[in-house]
Amino acid sequence: MNTPIAIAPRQVRFSLKPLPITLLATVFVVLVCTSLMLIEVWRSWNARSLQLRETEIATSNLARALSQHADDTLKEADTVLVGVVERLEMDGTGSVALERLHRLLIQHIGELPQLNDLSIYDETGLWLVNAKSGPIPYLNNADRQYFIHHIGSTDRGPFIGPPVRSRYNGEWIVTVSRRFNHADGSFAGLALATINISYFKNYYDSFDIGHAGSIILSLNDGTMLVRRPMSDDTIGKNLANYPIYRDYAAKNAEGTAIIASGQDGLERLIAYRHLQEYPLFVTVARSKDEVLSGWLADSHLHLFGALLLTTALGLLGWRLIHQIRLRLLAEADLLQVQASLKTLNQHLEQLALQDSLTGLANRRQFDSALRDEFSRAMRTENPLALVMIDVDCFKQYNDIYGHPAGDECLRQISEVIKASKNRPGDLATRYGGEELAVLLPDTNLAGAIAVAEKIRLAIYNLHIEHPHGPAGVVTISAGVDAFVPVRDGNIPFELVQAADKALYAAKSAGRNRVCSNADLH
Repeated sequence: MNTPIAIAPRQVRFSLKPLPITLLATVFVVLVCTSLMLIEVWRSWNARSLQLRETEIATSNLARALSQHADDTLKEADTVLVGVVERLEMDGTGSVALERLHRLLIQHIGELPQLNDLSIYDETGLWLVNAKSGPIPYLNNADRQYFIHHIGSTDRGPFIGPPVRSRYNGEWIVTVSRRFNHADGSFAGLALATINISYFKNYYDSFDIGHAGSIILSLNDGTMLVRRPMSDDTIGKNLANYPIYRDYAAKNAEGTAIIASGQDGLERLIAYRHLQEYPLFVTVARSKDEVLSGWLADSHLHLFGALLLTTALGLLGWRLIHQIRLRLLAEADLLQVQASLKTLNQHLEQLALQDSLTGLANRRQFDSALRDEFSRAMRTENPLALVMIDVDCFKQYNDIYGHPAGDECLRQISEVIKASKNRPGDLATRYGGEELAVLLPDTNLAGAIAVAEKIRLAIYNLHIEHPHGPAGVVTISAGVDAFVPVRDGNIPFELVQAADKALYAAKSAGRNRVCSNADLH
């Protein structure tokens, strides 16, 4: 039965490379500058909304105050008419009654400065009495809209008529009228109070609504009674097709709206409010541009300041990033210099421990390695071997062929000795002059003799001609010794001394041979 082999899922590791410090610094500076500008734009836009909201509240309050003023003005005139109608229906329209009524009307005119006149008309439209001194002019107002309204309506309430020019003095007036009846309830005439439009105009002129603002008092059917700024062609104009009336005032008791004017294209914030007692409404309009002019100047100032600050921060950030980049470049150069110095130091150290002619280790490196390997062999109780080599009759070779040829001979011999090293721990050394050495850790005497013999034979096989050599060619003599060092019993020099003694024995025995201390016993 085959057992299924579970294969573990291969784990994939992702390594995130850290972002460069210059990129992080650039992102940070951009975020700070962008955040500063966004905060300033948000503050400016919030201030704009607050300015519009405050203006909306102020305009709405002004509309409320003006509607109350119009209500009170009409109420005062209407109250007078109520008393006048009551007297007419009780006392009649005889000469005595009209005389007393004439004095009363003059008194009311003195008390109410908004009134232009108080008049009483009979059922034919003729003037019975007014609040003026002097003879009553012979005028018939039966064609006026207020007269036509009361003839056709039994309503005993007040009627606010459209603005008209007074036939007495030619001024624009607003009319408030009430009918009075005969004892049988039939139409007997009407009492009329007229209010100067200039009274409203002067009052409206006392408010600061800007150059492009306006205040309008209109009837509920859209007929304009008073407008600031005032002009004759606006009096009596109908607002039925204007958005403020059609979409707002005709449908709601009060409210606000922002509407673009069809005449000058300006956007205006408009508040409207109907009177509580009478069929009129007031609108107050403020130019949106004028309302926001202060905010716009303040925003430009703050945005300019924020732009200057952002520019300064951007320049400072750019300078900082530039300095960081220079520092990184300097650090990179420094690291490169350090690497070069390290390589140079390693080369110098190698030169300090290497013989320049042969490429073998020099005496300094040999002494250091001998101490280290001697201590290690002592700790591990393993043998340490040394082969001391001397070129036979090398002085005569130099005398015959010259020192350059002698140097070349030493280089060839050194290459053979290098090639004889089979392990990384073995060390071939130029001990001095034509004397060479090979340090062999963890090698017993037999192994060392084998290495020495191999070297001797390889050099012999080079067949470098030497007339005064033992065999007619360049040869070497080698002395070998090996032992396990004993703590407090041996010193490194003993190994050198023993190998050197064996070398001397090899030379004494005729050269071109390998001897060891064992051969001497």
